[in-house]
Amino acid sequence: MSTSDARPAAAGWTTLVFVYLALAIVGLIGTWTWNIQAIIAADNFIADWTMSGPAVSSLTTDLLVAAIAGSILIIVEARRLGMRFGWAYVLLGLVTAFAFAFPLFLALRERRLVLTR
Repeated sequence: MSTSDARPAAAGWTTLVFVYLALAIVGLIGTWTWNIQAIIAADNFIADWTMSGPAVSSLTTDLLVAAIAGSILIIVEARRLGMRFGWAYVLLGLVTAFAFAFPLFLALRERRLVLTR
């Protein structure tokens, strides 16, 4: 084994990995706290989305955690690839919709990757 092959035992466990893992745990606990309440109350989970209650809270938590993780990904990837104004996609997601801003970022990220090959 050459010195370039030697890696520390904790190789790959960056702060960003732990941030994403923490968000995964928050997403699991946050959504299932509401899901369990809906199950206990014997609510119609899908129909509950049109009104209020645990299903709406679960969906809100789900989307919020996904948007936070996606926003972190946008900032990190934009910096890594040298894409300017990565923060603008996050801001765009706040003023329009994350469902618009995230796919837009992914499209422009893919274009950047193709152009740099």
